[in-house]
This record gives sequence, structure tokens and C-alpha cells, in this order.
Amino acid sequence: MTIAAPAPASKALLRRIHIRRILTGALVVIVIGALVSLLGWGIRDWFSDLWDTMSSISAKYLVAGVVLKTVQTTLTAFGWYSILRFAYPDRVRFIDIVACYAASVALNGILPANLGTLAMLLMFTTIIAGATFASVLGAYAVQKIFFTVIGAFIYLYLFLSVSGSFDIKFEFVHTRPWATAIVLLGGGYILYMVVRRLWPRVVAWWDDAKEGGKILGEPRKYFSRVFLPSFLAWVASLGVMAVFLAAYSIPVTFDTLMRICGGNSIANVTSVTPGGAGVTQAFNVASLNGIATPTQATAYSVAQQLVTTTWNIIFAAIMLTWAFGWSGGKELVSTSYVGAKEKAAEQKAAHDAKKQAKEDAKQAPA
Repeated sequence: MTIAAPAPASKALLRRIHIRRILTGALVVIVIGALVSLLGWGIRDWFSDLWDTMSSISAKYLVAGVVLKTVQTTLTAFGWYSILRFAYPDRVRFIDIVACYAASVALNGILPANLGTLAMLLMFTTIIAGATFASVLGAYAVQKIFFTVIGAFIYLYLFLSVSGSFDIKFEFVHTRPWATAIVLLGGGYILYMVVRRLWPRVVAWWDDAKEGGKILGEPRKYFSRVFLPSFLAWVASLGVMAVFLAAYSIPVTFDTLMRICGGNSIANVTSVTPGGAGVTQAFNVASLNGIATPTQATAYSVAQQLVTTTWNIIFAAIMLTWAFGWSGGKELVSTSYVGAKEKAAEQKAAHDAKKQAKEDAKQAPA
């Protein structure tokens, strides 16, 4: 009896701990809700829109979209892991890289100007011993190789798929051959001068950043561990689009997917709103012109963005807690976000100062 007596006390203690955690979690949710309300984000309307969107789509489409989005995020993170593991052997864990990349995807969905990506680079310098921002930036350049290539392919496909585009775009070649020759030769020379002037800076930057690009020294490993996973992640992203298109009875074809990819790419570059909200919808409606009605296109775009953004936040929270614990993950993200804002401000200040110096030099007397 004396041995078994502590068991009820232990159960009571565990029950009190669980209740305390639930109450703490509820308090955190309330505080977050109050904070986003102060920041002007209508969280009640957002949840209302999310529920209306999710309830209008069959569960099988939601599950398929979430699974494919998870595959996309995980495979892209694996590419990052391969690059960083090659640069810093025995100092990188896969779960940590997945958590940091998932956090950047979630942050980019709710923050403007892709600050989540900059925050991720700072996270990598924090969790990897000996990593510098320059070397992580070099790794970023390596990771972007595939996506640059596939982006060029999409734009080329869209250009070539437009009937008569060569006749429309290049008619001046036949009508003004001399002007064409001058433009080509002059443009080529200007490009050469620009590259020649900037090349020393590129070389100097790469000398600092080349540690992050070590995997390029072994092409076979790069293609099998970075390029191929990135390609499969891109295919998964097409799958996400296809699932939500099908959910709204919009024909799913390769041409349709390429149109949306091209439109999303332009929206991502030109938008300064969190996650490209509004801009993405406008480009999706334009991309689906003649394929779906504006109402269908808008519903598809809003549904995909709401569902994927919500899942990105949930997945990031799970992975960060798994990798670093709740407190550690929260501190890592908040610190990196503050650092990202500071670095972005520094870059803007440096750009403004350089621009002002050029203007002052022009106005100075000869």
C-alpha cells in the first residue's frame, strides 16, 4: 500500500500540468488574436472566409492539396539540407532545415516583400555552427539554380505557345534590318561593359560565399540531391494547382498550369502585399481568361491561397516545435524576423545613400 500510494498523487500532478498547458495555450491564442487585431488583420473575417472556402470544397481535394503541399515543402527543404550538409558536414540536421524552411514559407504567406526568405537565411546562420551570412547566401544562389531554369522554361513556353508571337514580336527584323543590327550590337556591347564592371564584385562576393556552394564541385551529387528533389517539388506544386482547379471544375491541362505558374511568378515579383494577396488573384483571373469565368478563377485562387497558407502555418508550427521546442522555435523565428527587418532596412539605406551620392555627383560643378 505504501509503495502504490504515490501513483494517485503523480496522476494528479500530471493532470494539473496538462491543465496548465491548456490554459497557457489558450492564453497564447487570445494574445495572438488581440495582437493581430491591433495590427489591423481581421482574424474573425479571415477564419470566416477560410471556413466558407473549406466547406465549399470536397474533403478529398483538401486532403490531396495539403499532402502535395507538404511534399513540396519537404522536398525543397531536402535540397537545402543537401547543400548545407555538403558545406558543413556533421553540423546540419534534416529536421532543423525542414523547420526553418517551413517557417520561411509560412512567413512569406503573411509578410510582405518575402521577408520570410531573409529570416530563413538568418535562421541558418544561427543554427549552423561556423556558418556566415555570405556563405548561406551562396547556398541560396545554388538552391535557386533549378527554379531560375524552370522559370525561364515557363516564360519561353508561354511566349512560344502564343500563336503568331514571332511574327508579331519580330516583324521589325524584316522591316528595319539596320536598326535591328544596331540594337543587337549596341546592346551586346553595353551588356559586356556592365558585366566587365560588375564581375570583380561578383568574384569578390563568391570568394566569401563559395563555402555554401561546395556541392557544385560534384555535379552528380548536385543533380541527385538538389536539382532532382527541386524538380519533384515543382511537380508537387503543379499537383496542388491541379487539385484546386479540379475542385472548381476548371479544366486541368499543361497549358493551364503553365499560365498560372507564369502569372504567380510575376505576381510574386511585383507584389509587396503579404503572400501577394490581391495581386495573385488578379493574375490568376487573367491567366484563366477564356478557360474559366472570373468568378471561378477568383474562387479557385482564394481557396488555394487560404488553405495552403493555413496549412503552411500549422506545418511550420509543428516542425519548429519538433525541432527546437515551443520556446526555442518561437525565439528563433522572432529573432530572425527582427534581424531580417533590420537587414532589409540596412540594404534600403545603403541603396538610397548610393543613389543620393550619384545625384550629388551629377549636380556638383565640373
